[in-house]
Amino acid sequence: MPPAAETVLDEVDGGEGAGSSRRRPGLRSRGWLVPAVAAPLSAALFTAVLLGLATALSRTYPFGPVTRNIVDLGQQYLPYHAYWRALLLGETHGDAFLNWNSGFGSNFLGDIGTYLSSPFDLLVVAFPADRIELALYVVTAAKISAAGGAAALLLVRLRPGPWPVAAALGTAYALSGWTLNHGATVPMWLDGLLAFPLLCLVAEWARTGRRPLLGPVVVALAWISNFYTAYMATLGAAVFLVVRLLTAEEGATARRRIAGALRAARSVLIGIGLAAPLVVVVFLGTKVADPTPVTTFAPAAPTDFLARFLPATAGVTSPALFIGTPALALALTLPFNRAVAPRVRAGWTAAVVLVTFSLQWEPTHLLWHAGASPNGNPYRQTFVLSGLLLIAAWLSVARGVPRPAALLASGSLLGALAWAARGSVEIDDWTFPAFLAAAALTLAAALLARQDIRRRTADADRNAADDRRNTADDRRNAGRAGPGLPALPALPALSFLSVLAVVLFVAAQAGETVVTGKRIEEQQRSEVAWSPRTGPWHASAAREVARADAWPRHRTDPGEVPGGNDVLLVGGQGADYYSSLTAEVTSSTLTSLGFGHYAKGRHPVTLDNPVTDVLFSIGTRLRSEPTEPVRQDARPRAEVTVATTPVPPLVTVRPRAARAPRPGDSAFVRQELLLGSSVYELPRDTRRTGRTLTARCPAGSEVWLWAPAYKGSARLAGEGTSAVDFDGRPPAVTAPMRALGTVPASGEVSVDLLPEKAGTKLPRQPVGCLVRARLDAAVRQLTATGATRVSAGGHSVTAELPPGSTGVAVLAAPRISGWQCAAGDAEPAPARAYQGLVAVPLDGRATTVNCSFRPPGLRLGGAVGAAALLALAATAGFHRRRQEFTRSAPADRSAGKVDG
Repeated sequence: MPPAAETVLDEVDGGEGAGSSRRRPGLRSRGWLVPAVAAPLSAALFTAVLLGLATALSRTYPFGPVTRNIVDLGQQYLPYHAYWRALLLGETHGDAFLNWNSGFGSNFLGDIGTYLSSPFDLLVVAFPADRIELALYVVTAAKISAAGGAAALLLVRLRPGPWPVAAALGTAYALSGWTLNHGATVPMWLDGLLAFPLLCLVAEWARTGRRPLLGPVVVALAWISNFYTAYMATLGAAVFLVVRLLTAEEGATARRRIAGALRAARSVLIGIGLAAPLVVVVFLGTKVADPTPVTTFAPAAPTDFLARFLPATAGVTSPALFIGTPALALALTLPFNRAVAPRVRAGWTAAVVLVTFSLQWEPTHLLWHAGASPNGNPYRQTFVLSGLLLIAAWLSVARGVPRPAALLASGSLLGALAWAARGSVEIDDWTFPAFLAAAALTLAAALLARQDIRRRTADADRNAADDRRNTADDRRNAGRAGPGLPALPALPALSFLSVLAVVLFVAAQAGETVVTGKRIEEQQRSEVAWSPRTGPWHASAAREVARADAWPRHRTDPGEVPGGNDVLLVGGQGADYYSSLTAEVTSSTLTSLGFGHYAKGRHPVTLDNPVTDVLFSIGTRLRSEPTEPVRQDARPRAEVTVATTPVPPLVTVRPRAARAPRPGDSAFVRQELLLGSSVYELPRDTRRTGRTLTARCPAGSEVWLWAPAYKGSARLAGEGTSAVDFDGRPPAVTAPMRALGTVPASGEVSVDLLPEKAGTKLPRQPVGCLVRARLDAAVRQLTATGATRVSAGGHSVTAELPPGSTGVAVLAAPRISGWQCAAGDAEPAPARAYQGLVAVPLDGRATTVNCSFRPPGLRLGGAVGAAALLALAATAGFHRRRQEFTRSAPADRSAGKVDG
């Protein structure tokens, strides 16, 4: 880097300890603007290019035909972004408070705060509905690219140095193994990836007494975008601040350190307070969500842990630590780089080591995850360690290429790491070829850079001798001529060797990253569940739903569409709902009625059953039959049919007294209790002999099998019957009840079971026979006594009832927290529950019922947010008065001298 530029940056950043509260010289000089602009822009662009190249080489959409919708990306995040687009464009029945489409009515503000509150997610409105996959990919790429730019900006603010290297290290952070293996398929976590470098900048501002208003705003945006990973990023920024406070040289008094820490705490508290209206809603939503099984943390095996520093490794049981061999090599030079101050070396080395060990120790593991060990990937905080490693790399290289001793020590550690990890199950066929190629290019870059340093040193010695001679000549000639303009220092041109060294370094980092991204994409597709790309099947279902939609007269259920969360993709008002905030009352109510679920209860799915259609006022149901195999590299097609049947209105009237369910009740009994009528013939003596169930039922009735834990197939004995599949894998997956066929004239029911494994237990009452005539009578009764008119708003329902209605008005929606109802002119009160649904007592005088939903925590969060806004205003006032005092102090001192 040219000496003039280094001088300006030293003035800006203060060398080892950046800045002070005063305005520093050179802040707006060219020497500062070049790295501050060029590094983040280059990092963002470079990140986007490498991400796209890795996607293209793996033949993944949008640069190839293969789906990228693996696991929750296809089942959860893609449908949510499709619904978010529709909501923003005013195309949904619900609003920001309530989602009428999912789970028969769900708390959508909580889901917004969990999945959709990032400003980047607003980009979905720029894409048509049939390009939602492309929209989500662009959102993902934008977040990753922004994280790379933010990381590069942080690096050049910490210490002056070659901005192309800072850009490469910013890209290494954005495209770390954590991003490629986890973040790219969990888009909301990427907001934490971006938050970490930004929160480190906030910590730096607090340490130096700068930007007291912007700091809390940045914190608030981070916590609003995704509070879960923002929490981890905040812990990481606290580590960053502690190291900076302990290693800074200028003004390193205890008082200034404490003041810097207090300013940082103020920014964090005010920022979190500003985010409280959303964060509190999400927090309270988690308290009533369906609980997942308790997970016990098990640290990764040492060889697997070390292997994850290498390229082309993937997995969920070990942390994704890859940042690229060139970047890791630079980070490992820091402890041995004597060109860096000892305090800085010790502080950052200790931070990296302690954070690394914290990944493997259960108490700190729980601290990183807010006290609860997560299901699935237990190393969600790994991006923080990646960021700390890259800061260490930058601090070691910013002042120049580390000396040979440091490079040799780093290479030895890299070799030892690779050797120790050679037997890990995480190693891929591409791992060591990519590692060795990157290591060779990195070594070549280091040798070229050291050669350039030696050449420049020799040139500098010759130039110094020439300067001494010229100075002597100038002094002899000084008296012979008048004063002239001072000479401007010449900026040395970049040498070919230095440019080539940077090119080799960047090429090594880029090539290894692309190979890693390609291999991770391919490994994930072959090892985890996936959903096909959206296509003609979804489009056909969406058209039929739009044509048949009659909300709120009755619901329309789109049935099974590949990908999950069907109603968010194609419309309708079904049971399908997949969220971390799925209310326990929703999950337990639907499961008890015979619905199936995935994700340990947090993903209830549709049930094609005429009784539950009556219970939830599903008057129109779509059924789809694929016309071709569903493949990873094709957009599926299907034949979609529509069936409409009479159902009661959304609000019905029931007798006040109803027997409470008992622990041993079957799903058939639970349906009847909620319906208020007996519609099943339940065989008293269902016998199981080997793999056969036998019972007696009325001729012509429909045989239903309820076996939530059963995995296999079942078939009703007789001609023309076909096998029906069940996929029970408790506790993660329960199978919905399924229809097997019609009872023959003899009344003998014989069900053949073909389990995938022996010993599968069935419920005490697995068989129920539905008598359609009884169900039709129940529908007529509920329709006659139910609401005569129902209207629905974004988060409210109003029903007009027949005069003299008594008992309980029941809204066909789970009674989740937040519902308030009133009969007639009464004051709204928390809704009652009727067999798990929203209920309002009736006294015979009220002819209307009004219910509205307000997300729990909205008022509390709003109050906290208002208090934080006042605190921010007070901070602004204090800062303004301090600035005025600082400006007036010199004038006062000057006036005092004159008067004296």
